[in-house]
Amino acid sequence: MVIEKSKDHFGAYSDNCEGIYAGGDSIEAVKADTMEAIRLLKKNLPENRWPRQIKGTVKLEWKFDVPSFLEYYSSFMSLAGMEKMTGINQKQLSNYLNHRATPRQKQTDRIRTGIHRFAEELLSITL
Repeated sequence: MVIEKSKDHFGAYSDNCEGIYAGGDSIEAVKADTMEAIRLLKKNLPENRWPRQIKGTVKLEWKFDVPSFLEYYSSFMSLAGMEKMTGINQKQLSNYLNHRATPRQKQTDRIRTGIHRFAEELLSITL
């Protein structure tokens, strides 16, 4: 599911399964609405017409555009922390967050790589 932030809400759509769209005031609301959309597809269509992606156990992958990612996760990680993870300065990250600039693919890749590296490090920790 691709999640994007508009001026007044979050929206999501499936990039590999027709008919799944969701919206809400928060990421959590979008995720809940996505599950409801899948439930309604299954309820309202005969099983032989269900898209193959929603047959059996559904495992969703969430894809964010950069501004949506930064907005949602900035309540968990500061821009200063994201700068350390990605090597992209806070001012530029703020520009992406506030839609004053659009990151090139190279910058998007740096953000993804830095976040994944940080997540892998966290997963390797035992307390």
